[in-house]
Amino acid sequence: MLAWRMERQQLVSRRPREDLQAVVGTIGGLHAQVLSAAELAAWARVDGLRPGELDEELWERRSLVKLWAMRGTLHLLPAAEYGLWQAALNTYDHYLKGGWLRGFKITREELGLLLSTVREVLRGKGLTRDELAEAVAAASGSPALGEKLGDSWGAYLKPASFQGSICFGPNRGRSVTFVSPGEWIEAEPGPPADEAVAEVTRRYLRAYGPATAAEYSRWWGPRRPAQATRSFRALGEEAVEIDVEGEPHWALAEEIEGIAKAVPQGAVRLLPAFDPYVIGSARDVAAILDPEHKGRVHRPQGWISPVLLVDGRIEGVWSYERGGGRVAVAIEPFGQLGEAVRQGAEAEAERLAAFYGDELALEWV
Repeated sequence: MLAWRMERQQLVSRRPREDLQAVVGTIGGLHAQVLSAAELAAWARVDGLRPGELDEELWERRSLVKLWAMRGTLHLLPAAEYGLWQAALNTYDHYLKGGWLRGFKITREELGLLLSTVREVLRGKGLTRDELAEAVAAASGSPALGEKLGDSWGAYLKPASFQGSICFGPNRGRSVTFVSPGEWIEAEPGPPADEAVAEVTRRYLRAYGPATAAEYSRWWGPRRPAQATRSFRALGEEAVEIDVEGEPHWALAEEIEGIAKAVPQGAVRLLPAFDPYVIGSARDVAAILDPEHKGRVHRPQGWISPVLLVDGRIEGVWSYERGGGRVAVAIEPFGQLGEAVRQGAEAEAERLAAFYGDELALEWV
């Protein structure tokens, strides 16, 4: 199973530079809470990238779009596929329920006014967070709504992102800006909601399957495992339930033979913080990560460590620092590594140094 997932995550053979957008779409986006980590997640899968090129794709070519997406976290997604992802995200309704509204101290009516006003004030312009808060206060006639936007980083803007009203524009100095997706990027309208959810479910199973309903639920966000199971079943004969070590998993029927035949290729990768492979993998499956080391990878406040990945299994953590024309890479394996794995990890570190144009200083901890 891990050998298959490595291949589908584009972690066995790197794709050429021209496939960047396809890779991002295939794996369900790049986590973009830390943009430098998103860049290295692309670097781990694509040959020929340059430092800063992701910024060019975002702000100059606009082939990628940055938005709050799955789980309400920041992602980079292909701009050409924005309609698909937004149509699926628009099925989120947790922010309309009492628990969310009470938690964020806003009524449903106030939230509706805030969201419609955000859409209105972003027409034809990009605004910083402070400018957006001021514009919403003025246009809505409610200073309190402006204060809510000013006091909260993204809580009230995430629903606007799910509804397709807002995405990120280029920084203005050190301030982020927000723009209207319909004006910022060129994208076809999305399909009906049920078709969008079905396509996202297919893509998830292609990139992360075989998977349990709980795993899909955690990846997608505000959806209980029972709802995830219904999404699998809604695919009809396209998806099948299979047994993986005594636990029910789902996979696409057309891929069952390939999953059974997949064999480890000896692939070694240095994956960055918040890599999609790690986020999309079960946290409690010993085949992926020894439970003894779970706390080294899944850290407090939702931080996901950079990991040493060997044929789909997390075998250590690593870090790097740049300065003075050097990149210092420290690799900390969880146990003894074979010579081939060590050589593979060292080759990855050399590749990282070449990416940055720096001299490598490698340390095994």
